[in-house]
Amino acid sequence: MYIFTPEYLFNNLKLYIMEYMFLPLKKFADFEGRARRKEYWMFILFTFIGGFVFGTIDGIISPNGVGMLAMIFQLAVLIPTIAVAVRRMHDVGKSGWYILIPLYNLILVLTEGDKGSNEYGPDPKGNDDSIDSIAKDELV
Repeated sequence: MYIFTPEYLFNNLKLYIMEYMFLPLKKFADFEGRARRKEYWMFILFTFIGGFVFGTIDGIISPNGVGMLAMIFQLAVLIPTIAVAVRRMHDVGKSGWYILIPLYNLILVLTEGDKGSNEYGPDPKGNDDSIDSIAKDELV
């Protein structure tokens, strides 16, 4: 019997969230495949928090407004941010070029991805209906 203490749940939830925050950094320049909404928004949260922290440190270190830490951080996450946005567009069945359309791309990143496989790859949630159809075809 497992007893789920609040400490156990908090530590596992923290690891789960951190995994989604850093997943786009592991797929640094991978513009193929699909990204779940959770992966996209957790990475956006990570970049926002990182920019805020480094911007605050810059403000403390150089009060004249010329801070390099936040700028270096933003440049470091630029390619992964574009890559995860392109993969997010792929998840809803659109080309990565749709990230260039200002309001429509916001609607697309909020939209649930296609269920099952699409032309950009398998469902990142693992709900791939094509496996079920293959199994049904083999049974018949």
